Amino acid sequence: MLEFIQYEFMQRALMAAILVSVACGAVGTYVVIKRIVSLSGAISHAAFGGVGLGYFLGLNPVVAAIPFSIAAALSMGAIQEKIKISEDTAIGILWSVGMALGILFINLRSGYAPDLFSYLFGSILTVSNTDLYIMLALDIIILIVVYLFRREFLGVSFDEEYSRVIGLNSTLINMLLLSLIALSVVVLMKVMGIILLISLLAIPAAICKQYTYHIGKLILSSTIVGMILTSLGLILSFFFNLSSGATIILVLAIALFISYFIRE
Repeated sequence: MLEFIQYEFMQRALMAAILVSVACGAVGTYVVIKRIVSLSGAISHAAFGGVGLGYFLGLNPVVAAIPFSIAAALSMGAIQEKIKISEDTAIGILWSVGMALGILFINLRSGYAPDLFSYLFGSILTVSNTDLYIMLALDIIILIVVYLFRREFLGVSFDEEYSRVIGLNSTLINMLLLSLIALSVVVLMKVMGIILLISLLAIPAAICKQYTYHIGKLILSSTIVGMILTSLGLILSFFFNLSSGATIILVLAIALFISYFIRE
């Protein structure tokens, strides 16, 4: 039953499942509480522009996606703040422009583009040691920032207007939160793919939010739930020879449905 552990690619995949769950627990909590899941989806799709840029420049696509995703997230925040267009309009612009740039960068580079579809739909079974190191480094950065600005994030998540009244720079904090979402997207990109990653970012926090509103407990429980469900989906995909990303998402969705049923 446990023979899958002997394979190195499964060992790396399980490690990746743990690392992505850390990012999802820390950042996904604020995404769900602040109700910016759609915005996170736009940032994730915009990250494909960074993947295309990395391929065009001959760099690791994950590494190239880090500054590109952060720039896209900050642009999103600036557009909403300065131009005052509606959030759904800004989301649509960022979503489509990022994907378009990724496609153009790929077209500008002659030759075959290897493994780019894995960034769209995920390929947790092909995660390399380098990918794991990048995920670990980004997780550490995310956890440090979340800890240092935990009170500020709490303020803008629950009552942004009051936070401004008491002198909190909510614009800066929102920009920082968008940057953390961008880093989380990069952590999740290779594992779940740009198309599917938003579910892993939102569902564990959505499950746990039904049982606690304490931020610390919510982050911890979302991380643990994410680890368990992601690992379960990965193992099921191995034994039944299914797409790992799609299986993980379905496991998460079923768990969400069951949690609502139990809650009722």
